Amino acid sequence: MIYYKDEKLTIRSMIESDAQVIYDTYLSYGWYPNLETYQNYFAEQGKGRTTFVAEYEGEVAGHVSLFDAAKSGPFPGLPLVSDLRVFFAFQKHGIASRLLDILEAEAAKMSDTVCLAVGCHSGYGAAQRLYVTRGYNFDGSGVWWNDKPLGEYEPCENDDDLNLWMSKKLK
Repeated sequence: MIYYKDEKLTIRSMIESDAQVIYDTYLSYGWYPNLETYQNYFAEQGKGRTTFVAEYEGEVAGHVSLFDAAKSGPFPGLPLVSDLRVFFAFQKHGIASRLLDILEAEAAKMSDTVCLAVGCHSGYGAAQRLYVTRGYNFDGSGVWWNDKPLGEYEPCENDDDLNLWMSKKLK
């Protein structure tokens, strides 16, 4: 399904071959992706998950997933934004914002609020700024690590599982 299209950018549903493109792109960054993860994105389409893929001038440029209902965190049951990524070569073209426009419109069909967890380390800095400028607010539950609130003075690692939760009113 195509959700958005202009002369350069298309936002569409994920297709099976996207998993390999996503995997190969992350591998090229020197990351250690797991192909099965992205194959599961496709397999889970219509089963509580929708993955939107951005194509910029015909090339896969990024993706984001919408879960029908958060299973953890302070917002169980609310639609959940997950794994917003725009590949390095395609950043600074408004792709992340357009992906979120489409995702939020779909989430609004399910709820008046959408939620997300954003990482705390500097690799998430652009996402943190983007979410705040789009009207997402921190929920006040503090830092979460490994899907649990982190208590005062408890040890943790500044990894991808150290998050702050945010939500946005859509209506």
